[in-house]
Amino acid sequence: MWNLTKNIFKVGIQTKNILQQTENVEVVGKQLAISINRHLGRALNIRMIDAGSCNGCELEINNINNPYYNIERFSVNFVASPRHADMLLITGPVTKNMREALLRAYEATPDPKLVVAIGDCAHCGGVFNSSDAVIGAVDKVVPVNVIVKGCPPTPMDIIQGILSALS
Repeated sequence: MWNLTKNIFKVGIQTKNILQQTENVEVVGKQLAISINRHLGRALNIRMIDAGSCNGCELEINNINNPYYNIERFSVNFVASPRHADMLLITGPVTKNMREALLRAYEATPDPKLVVAIGDCAHCGGVFNSSDAVIGAVDKVVPVNVIVKGCPPTPMDIIQGILSALS
């Protein structure tokens, strides 16, 4: 306990400037809303698919729906069916068990469809790449428009990846 207290006094309190982060969210969010309106003329509907991940990326995707990021205010909605989606957010390496489900979801998504691979596992297989149960990266199964790297990527990286896919 004393060592922790000494360390706090020696290092000081390390916090992030919340005002600067809020401004970044607003700037990127407004760009996202403009791009969505220009390309679709309505809200962007996203279907999230876990192709075999550790759920780290899903937690970060869920964070973009929390009150801090609140991506819905920028005309982004998450839907339960790929038939209603404009974009697929795919996380994790594609496992052998999820290959068929991923292909069916991709085929059920109406054209024109966008695919964003979230995280290092979706990009190259990540730490699961050497597993016998894993096929590999998402682009080995379905075409990918944008890859958001990171393990896991931050919510701002995910929002910017969505914006990149629309550009």
